[in-house]
Amino acid sequence: MGTRLDPRRIGLALAAPVLAVVVALLITCVILLAAGSSVSGFLSTIFTAPAERNVINILNNASILYLSGLAAAIGFRMNLFNIGVEGQYRVAVFTAAVFASQGWLPGALNVVVAIILAMVVGAVWASIAGLLKVTRGVSEVISTIMLNAIAVSLTAYLLRKLGVTTGSNLATKELPKDSWVPGIPFLPSAPNELLGLSLLAVVGGIAYGVLLNRSRFGFELRATGTSASAAVASGIDVRRMVVVSMVISGAVAGLIGLPLLFGSSHSYGTTFQTGIGFAGIAVALLGRNNPFGIAVGALLFSYLTEQSNLLEIKAQVSPDIVSITQGVIVLTVVIAYEVVRRYRTALEQHRVAAVLSSSAPAEATSEATR
Repeated sequence: MGTRLDPRRIGLALAAPVLAVVVALLITCVILLAAGSSVSGFLSTIFTAPAERNVINILNNASILYLSGLAAAIGFRMNLFNIGVEGQYRVAVFTAAVFASQGWLPGALNVVVAIILAMVVGAVWASIAGLLKVTRGVSEVISTIMLNAIAVSLTAYLLRKLGVTTGSNLATKELPKDSWVPGIPFLPSAPNELLGLSLLAVVGGIAYGVLLNRSRFGFELRATGTSASAAVASGIDVRRMVVVSMVISGAVAGLIGLPLLFGSSHSYGTTFQTGIGFAGIAVALLGRNNPFGIAVGALLFSYLTEQSNLLEIKAQVSPDIVSITQGVIVLTVVIAYEVVRRYRTALEQHRVAAVLSSSAPAEATSEATR
């Protein structure tokens, strides 16, 4: 027989993110009132049903955010705060762009090798922080932040050396047209398409779920993240787990920019999308490092970002207010999960007390009849 779904557990699981979003919207409305902006205009614009073209944009951006969230979540499950997803993705996509633009390999093979190369570069860049932690005790928070700064400066320097200027944009050479990954028609009347490599998000999510819940490595990852001392006592090599987790996290981070590179921009330059790595950290926190939760978080953040483009036009509200909303969501979700956790604990204690109190008279009656 299958496991019966518990509506209460499902409701409690959904309560925290819903509570965080509601509180974030209320705080945003207070900020708008204090600034003298239109709260009704903000809410009506945000909750307007997006056009089909905007739906495709939301899905495309969500797929990229999802990969970023997965990269951060792998470290979080190990109690490692990989703040360096931004730097890892930048050096990876820059390397892939430089390699693929040379056209040394034919079409599809060029794309496949570039993807593998991006994953390797991202993994190597992340492994630096892992090795520093296990050999020198350097906090991964400090090392990944510093590696982010190095990655930004390094890619900017190499871009000036290897890039070409087109108008006001400095970028790598454009990819050969046979290496462009075609889009996927999704909505028949939409003028745009899903990015071809957005499917990497689907593959990554499935792989993450299987790795985490169906493999020995996933068990060791969760065990070490719960208690490193208990993991050591169980014979788990915690030092190896730290390095391997950072390597896998960096490899996933290497995939983040590839849907954009091969699907729309076809080069890496000064206008290439940035900040994805930091947004992924927020998405992973919102989704509680769960593959389904991360997907919901990525869709929510992508939806808010897409709808913010209409705020200035329809409501005369700065689109930057959405960044405030997203930031407040990250802050409130931590509080909301703690509130729900305490409520769940109280419910469980009440249930156990009720079971014990109901069984006590029966035990007393049984003793009396002996």
